[in-house]
Parts: sequence; structure tokens; C-alpha cells
Amino acid sequence: MILHKKATLFIGLLIGFFAKAQTQDFTHYVNPFIGTSNFGATNPGAIAPRGMASVSPFNVAGRQNVLEKDSRWLSNPYVNENTFLTGFSHVNMSGVGCPDLGVILSIPTTGELQTDHLEYGTTYTNEVAKPGYYSVELDKYNVKTELTASTRVGVSRYSFPAGKANLLLNLGLGLTNEQGAVLKFNSPTEVEGYRMVGSFCYNNVESAYPIYFVARISETPANYGIWDKPAKYDGVEAQWMGYNGKTRLKEQFMREVVGDSIGAYFKYDFDKPTQVVMKIGISYVSVANARENLDEEVGDASFDAVYKQTKQAWNDKLSVVEVEGGSVDDKTIFYTGLYHTQIAPSILNDSNGEYPAMKTRAVKHTEGTRYTVFSLWDTYRNYHQLMSLLYPQEQLDMVNSMLDIYDQNAWLPKWELNATETFTMVGDPAAVVLADTYARGITDFDVDKAYKAMLKSADTREGNPLRPGLGEYIDNGYVSVDSDVAGPVSTTQEYNIADYAIAQLAEILGKKQDAKRFTKRALSYKKMYNKDSRFLQPKMSDGSWYEPFDPLAGANFTENPGFIEGNAWQYLFMQPHDIKGMIKLMSGEKKFEEKLDALFAEDQFDMANEPDISYPFLYNYLPGKSYKTREKVAELIDTYFTNKPAGLPGNDDTGTMSAWLVYAMMGFYPMTPGEATYTLSEPQFDTVRIHLNPDFYSNKTLTIKNQSTRNNYKTATFKVNGKALNNSQVMHKNWVEAGEIIFE
Repeated sequence: MILHKKATLFIGLLIGFFAKAQTQDFTHYVNPFIGTSNFGATNPGAIAPRGMASVSPFNVAGRQNVLEKDSRWLSNPYVNENTFLTGFSHVNMSGVGCPDLGVILSIPTTGELQTDHLEYGTTYTNEVAKPGYYSVELDKYNVKTELTASTRVGVSRYSFPAGKANLLLNLGLGLTNEQGAVLKFNSPTEVEGYRMVGSFCYNNVESAYPIYFVARISETPANYGIWDKPAKYDGVEAQWMGYNGKTRLKEQFMREVVGDSIGAYFKYDFDKPTQVVMKIGISYVSVANARENLDEEVGDASFDAVYKQTKQAWNDKLSVVEVEGGSVDDKTIFYTGLYHTQIAPSILNDSNGEYPAMKTRAVKHTEGTRYTVFSLWDTYRNYHQLMSLLYPQEQLDMVNSMLDIYDQNAWLPKWELNATETFTMVGDPAAVVLADTYARGITDFDVDKAYKAMLKSADTREGNPLRPGLGEYIDNGYVSVDSDVAGPVSTTQEYNIADYAIAQLAEILGKKQDAKRFTKRALSYKKMYNKDSRFLQPKMSDGSWYEPFDPLAGANFTENPGFIEGNAWQYLFMQPHDIKGMIKLMSGEKKFEEKLDALFAEDQFDMANEPDISYPFLYNYLPGKSYKTREKVAELIDTYFTNKPAGLPGNDDTGTMSAWLVYAMMGFYPMTPGEATYTLSEPQFDTVRIHLNPDFYSNKTLTIKNQSTRNNYKTATFKVNGKALNNSQVMHKNWVEAGEIIFE
């Protein structure tokens, strides 16, 4: 369930950067349970905007659950269908496709001490989730647990009944099988240590790293200690090992304990119902920084005070866009989408500005914000464009974070996580993000360095971690099946998109020769189009077609020799930078429309797959067919985005699907990554009011009003300051300076 507050806040305060009096509680319209089913990979736990720390219920361990982490490829600590909870993890991700983190778990229990999570785990009831807050009642123990968080600190409040009770901190459990931890008691109420993580997609596991923490509790325990369960040894010496595979309790032990399956326990015997608050500071640099984060952000503040501050931070973020009209469900899915876009990328640096460097993890310092969790294959398509519009300072800090990564690792990021490169997915997406950001007028970064970094990945033939197979791509215009590069067709398309973005930035910077060279390279997808099959097809290095070719092969993550996570249908239209050329290649507008119709009619469109998500907007590029875009976008919103746990079409991909929804409900979309333009559909509310950051935009507000007769798709038009737009495309600069736009 989601708890809605009826009261309206009448607080006269200055909101962030647009200085307007906030008069409503926008968190009222956020349902954090959306995306916790249907493999949306979100969780309902407590987190501050872009929080390093988050506290989530962990219910994916134990075969009592429908979906269990060791039997399925689960990337999230919580699944709505599951019923058996084994704790509350303090470092998590949202909307990712691979497991990692989900560590530093706390849980309250009653009765005798149990340290095996399968023994102390419990069913639960009465869940409540709001931005920055989660609560649940644990059936086995009659304990209510409440969670909140600041940026770098997780705060839990446990309401114990009278009698024997325990508070556990488990470092052995996590989303992956990465192990290794250290624990040390400093006093009966404070414990510190670290937990090793870092096997995202079980890839680049050599780069495993520690997450440091300091945990404090509000009530002095009657007893405390550390448990340690060594792995079972099967050698000859096992006959002398009385502790072989058995849990050892180190009562009131005050030195470091190192192990794989270790944890801390606090024991109580309450004579009356008692609340215990646990505060856990997190750092990727050191225990000392974790302690400083804890002291600086939370200190002695109460649970309620921390939640109040975090709730206000969420209201500041959500109030950037105000919508009027529509149902409560419409507003809920919209603001939940906006909420999801403010989770990742997350903050990596500590409160003192320190963060770990790429590769070496040496301590670095930033005066701004060093972001992490760059799932760029997903987010380059729409997410960063949305950040440039709604949160441009954040987008600028993200770009500078990418350039810091380049300085430290000699390459732009591909899929960066906590100062490690995971090398996940294909293409050269950072180049697109850098070019697109600059094109939208956010230019306060070292563009010369950025351009140099982009050229390095675009032109380095050997030893290139971002563009394998680049030499063949440059020479032949495509990556071949026999190159041993995964998904050679989709890889070629991704290189094309990146090259187009580089060409756009080169043009802006006056580098005419580069602009010409990369524009030509960006069109090489045409060499993989087979006019007989009317699909892009994989080719051999000698220029022959790969056989046999099945355009349906590769759907639902099955193996395919030409494509990554998709089939020939799902990648057919992924040339957003050359739509007119694609129409011509497919024998004209009529044939193109027929093929696009067939994509949807034959159920080959995949709303959960990034290459597809711009396809509904392609009808805008056919004369007189924009109504089909409006119809299709409205249909997709109604079908895939709902106020239910399964209310996302699939993995949120660190906010990419939510960004699609936010754009679609506002009535416009950034069709071509690297180009500062939008294509238009229809706003799903009567009024959409965007408060623009005056440090980046000359207008304070962009207001979009829908005054049309609903479903009047064929004759509706957009008017800017009373003048009708003659097509469905508009420049970003003209859009943000329009002031008022009317759809009628």
C-alpha cells in the first residue's frame, strides 16, 4: 500500500533554484512500489535524492520466496511477489540489469539470538512507502521497522515489544556471491567496518572494492558481540576442527574480525516496549569518512527530523514540474517516474568532497559532486536530455564526473559503477551525452578535453575498450560476424549514433573536416540493409550476408549472431539521426509506414527495450501521420505504465523508462541523441508547468496547455505564442524560450 497524507503543506519557502513558494506536497503522488514487480528492478526503500545510502527491505534470499537471488538473475533487493524478508540492506541500486550491492543488512528479532538469515527471516505485513520513508511490521517478532535516509546515512527505527530482543547487522548476505568483510566494535553502541562488493554482472571481478560504514544505536545493549561462521573444510584436518562450518560468537570482542560470513549482534531484555534507532554512515573512501558523513548529515537528529528533511528534499526535486488535470493515478505515475529519475546517477563523494579514483581507488577531491552509476547505453537516449532540461546543474556535474573518469582512467565511461568500469553493453554512449549536453547550451565544462576524449574512443583502432572492432568499422563501414564482437549489427548502429553526435559537436566547434568525416561514418548502417529481406542483417568480413538469417531470432534475450538483447525487428529503425535517409532506404514513405505499422501489429515492438522506445515518434516524420504518434504514445502509457507494482514495462534501467514516461506525459520527446531538438506528441495533462533553472535558461517557466478535444489526434496542433507550428519538430532553444505553448 501507499500512504497518502490528506493535509496540504502551506510552507512559505524558497524552492531550490526557481524561487517559488511551495504550496503542495508532491510526495503525495509518489508510489515507490511501482516497478517492484514485472522485473522493474526498483525497490520501495528509503532514499534521499541521488543518495549514496539507501535502506531497502531485502526479500530475495530464501527458497520460501517466489523469486530467489541464487536461483534467478535478480538485480534488486526486493520483489513485490516475495514474502520472506531477511533484513534491510543499506547500499542498493534501482533499475539495473545486473546484481550487485544489496549489502550491510540490519534486522530486529526477539527471543533467543539467531544468526542464520534463513532461521531469523520472517514474513511481514502492513508495508508503507513514501519518498524517503518505508515501514513494515515483522510477523515473527511483532516489531515495526521504519526506515529513512539522508544522502549518505541510513536511519532505522525499530519498535520492540517487552522481553528479549536482538538487533543484528549481517555482513555475509548480499545480492551477489562476492564476499569478504571486516567488523570492529568501538563501544557497546558503535561498530565499524567494511564489506567487499564489485562483481556487477559478474564482470571485471578483479576490481572488487570495499564499502566502509559506521553504525550507531541509540540504546545501550545488555550484551553484544560478533558472530563468525567459517566455511566448512573437507580436508584431513577437519577431524580436529570442532568449529568447522559452525558459527562462533565473540562476546564483547573489541578487535577487528575478518571473514566472509560475519555480523554484529546487540542483545536486549526490555521491561517495556522500546524504540531503538540505528544510524549507519556510508563511504567509499574510509571508515573515518563514513563517521564524518554520519556526524555531519545526521548526528544526534531524531528519526523524524531526518525524514522531514529528506521529504523536503524530495519536494524540492519533484516541484520542478507541476501538472494540472488528469486523475490521481495519472499524477502518481508521472511523479513516480520523476522520482525514479532522481535516484541514479547517485552521489559518490563524501560530505568532505573525497571520493575514490577510477581503477586505483586513490583518494580524490571534488568541489562539486562526483556522480556514479552511469548506465549510459540506456541513459544516453533520453535520460540526460531530461536532466539538461529539468536539472541542468546536475547534468553539468554528471558531465564533469565523466571527464574526471577520463582523467583517471584514460577513457570515457561505458557503464561506470562506484569508480569501476563494468564494460557492460555496447557502443560509445558517453560521447553522445557530452555532445548532446553542449548542444543544449550547458557548456560550462572543458569541451576541448571532452572532444579530445571523444576522438580517442572514435579513432583508436587497437586496444580500444569502448569500441571493439573499430578498425573494421572504419575500413568497411560495419562490424562483421567473424570479428568476434558481440552483436555486430547493433554495435555498428551504436557507433553510427556516437559518430553523428561527434559530428554535431564538431560542427558547433567549427571543426568542419571532422564534422564531414563523422557524418559520413554515421551513415554506414546502410551497408547492412538488405533490400530483399528489408532488414538490417549481419555480414561476414568478406561482405557476404550471414546465413541463415531469421529476423525473429534474438527476442527475449535469446542468442543472436547480429544483435544485442533484441532481434532484427527491434533494431530495424534505430537510426534516429538519419530518419529521412532511413525512409528513402526503405523505398519511401508508404513502405516505411507499412513496415512501422507491422512492427506494432506483429507484436515486435518491445516497450522495455531501449532501441525501441523512440519508435512511436517516427510517425511524426511522415506527412499527415503525426496523429499515429499521438495515438500510439497514449496507448503505450495506458498499457505499460500503471499505479501498480507491475507499473513499469520492465527494467527501469536507472530511470530511462521513467524518463520516457515523463517526456511522453509532457507531450514532447528528444528523438535524436546528440541533437538539441524535440519531436512532439500530446501532453497528457491539462497543464504542464516546468520551472526552468534561471542560471541556465532565460525564461523562468515553460507552460504547456492542452486545450484540445481529447483523442482529437488528426486535427490537433501546437501553437507557440499564438502561432501554429508547421511540423512536429522543434529546437530545444526555441522550446525553452517559448513561454507558453498551447496544444489544441
